[in-house]
Amino acid sequence: MMRTIEVFLVIIIITAAFIISSFFAVLPQPWQVSPLNLRRLALTTLQTLDGDYDLSGTAFKSPGDLAWGQLQIALSACLPPNIVYNLTVYEVLSGGTQLYTLIHSISNAESLGVSSDASSYLVASSNVTFRVIPEKIGERGSGGTLYILNCSDANGWWITGYTAQSLAADLYNLLSPYFKATIMVQTTAQLRKILNNNTLQGEMVQNAVVINTFGEAVPIPSEYCKSPYSDYNYARYCYFLGQKVRLYNWTWVSIVGYPFYYVSNKQNFSSSQNTYGIYGMIRVGRPQDWDGGQSGINAFLQGLDNRLQYTYDRTKLIPDAGVVMTLSQQVLEACNYYGIYPSPNQTSTRALKSSILSDYNLKIGLLIFNNFTVSGTVYNPGALYQHIFKNDNKITGSLLALGLTRTPDIRLTAIGLLSYYKPRLYHSEYNATGTSRLVVLQLGQVGGV
Repeated sequence: MMRTIEVFLVIIIITAAFIISSFFAVLPQPWQVSPLNLRRLALTTLQTLDGDYDLSGTAFKSPGDLAWGQLQIALSACLPPNIVYNLTVYEVLSGGTQLYTLIHSISNAESLGVSSDASSYLVASSNVTFRVIPEKIGERGSGGTLYILNCSDANGWWITGYTAQSLAADLYNLLSPYFKATIMVQTTAQLRKILNNNTLQGEMVQNAVVINTFGEAVPIPSEYCKSPYSDYNYARYCYFLGQKVRLYNWTWVSIVGYPFYYVSNKQNFSSSQNTYGIYGMIRVGRPQDWDGGQSGINAFLQGLDNRLQYTYDRTKLIPDAGVVMTLSQQVLEACNYYGIYPSPNQTSTRALKSSILSDYNLKIGLLIFNNFTVSGTVYNPGALYQHIFKNDNKITGSLLALGLTRTPDIRLTAIGLLSYYKPRLYHSEYNATGTSRLVVLQLGQVGGV
């Protein structure tokens, strides 16, 4: 009984203490509990005023210009009625001990009160241009030539929606700033010249990059439309290309589909078509093997691996199933650096088996897409393969193969090459006085809650 009375008395005492303390406590006003963030409001206001570069333009006008009055009207319209402000513009100085000098100031009150906050915003003059100067591939070593096949006497395949010539023009615009020399190979006759180590414009043939814009077809010069290059329906020509890539240490780029699936020369193959109505091309390999065998890519890899005796091989290196693939982390990072943004998810039906690495002395120089596994077999839907003999560190030719389905995305070709060669970007800096001004907006709050 005594314990019950004690507990009851404790409850009464605690309750009384709480009531008395609540009576004498002074609670803050709602605006003090959750105050307005003046700094954030100031920055948002400055960004709004410069949405169409009006703030930047006015900041460089003389103090007597009418634009300042229009700016003040816009500033007042952006802010709540109980906010007072002071907007000040400073000239940014270069050199010396003084960093800023006052240009002009506008305000709607003599004082901002006892509590205020501010944000700053740097604006540039309209005559300032920002430039990014890329390093040229080849400046830190040999090579530096980009050949883009643009042969007018050949036809392309699996470049749905495009022509080889339109792809070549777009690739030129994307990649020419990054190479010491970019050469459009306009005919198969010009292709024959560089295959025989003859320059077209005084460029360096060795260590060049050669982009085949014709998709699954490869242009073939008239001089090679005969034996022995025509053996096995021009599989020997693909073997010959592999030999040249190894000999000159080229990087050969296949932008979509099966690499080396057709050869094309509109003059020599004018009566031949690929069963889909595209004339001027012949499918590589024996007719009885046109059931998915890939003799062209096998022949090219044999030539790249310097096999002295060519052997006809139709081993299937590419699956039939389509797979949605994702860009590798290295390429994703390069997208942000170079400002080239292909879709990170693409469809591939022409991925190469990883077994070619051991079969043909290849190493992965760059994974453009993450690999995938089907029935225990690993495939690379997009990669740059380096040919390196065993017990040797010397690269003797490379193949960049993108196993995309039908529609080529040349941004993948561009970002793949840039990710591999890693040319640096040099950003321009302010090098003249009077090009930068600092705008400071200070806000205070008066009246109301």
